[in-house]
Amino acid sequence: MAETNFTIYRNDSHLGLRDLPDASVDLLLTDPPYNLRPYSTGNMKFSWRSEINNDLAEWDGGFDPEAFRDEFLRVLKPTGNLFAFCSYNLMGRWHEVFDPLFDTFQFFVWHKTNPVPKFRKAGFLNSCELIVCMWNRGHTWNFGRQSEMHNFFESPICMRPERLAAPKHPTQKPVALLKHLINIASNTGDTVLDPFMGVGSTGVAALEMGRRFVGIEIDEEYFQAAEKRLRQVTAGLF
Repeated sequence: MAETNFTIYRNDSHLGLRDLPDASVDLLLTDPPYNLRPYSTGNMKFSWRSEINNDLAEWDGGFDPEAFRDEFLRVLKPTGNLFAFCSYNLMGRWHEVFDPLFDTFQFFVWHKTNPVPKFRKAGFLNSCELIVCMWNRGHTWNFGRQSEMHNFFESPICMRPERLAAPKHPTQKPVALLKHLINIASNTGDTVLDPFMGVGSTGVAALEMGRRFVGIEIDEEYFQAAEKRLRQVTAGLF
């Protein structure tokens, strides 16, 4: 479906990417599967409080960055930026596949101020998530001062009312974090792509910052939720 400022596809990411023109994307900002499904132990139950969600979606497995390498490079402009959320277990794989193809490969840290607690104190809190960042010479980089250039952002995890109750996406990211990344790595009027759109948070952030958005999502419920959110933002801004 098409709008003046966003285009979204209900499709598998591999197939949806093929519909996009060469060198049409200024910023590819996405949150693909982390491959953490094998480590899921189910929800944690307590007698004195509600369950803690520790169960991961069925789709969070089987992802290999190499499978998307060629299409990511094809749709991204030579001066574009590629930012992808990932977990510790995939950091090395992202580096192995993409570092030889870009002038620069770095990482960004999102520190969550209210991570899921560990009442049993059996290890570190999962309070940080990683974002791999890649670019070539001539890329967009909107910084004014050295103090703005830290590879670090601190915020709460996505909470109500921003977090959707239905459908509930287990990895919905806060719009504030996405806006921060979009502001760094793109300009007004640029096109932002998220081929793992989920419930459309990247699109919401992009539209609210005056960018165009292209998204791909295979899940029907998530797609419908994203479409509704993007239409609401468009109606309020344009």
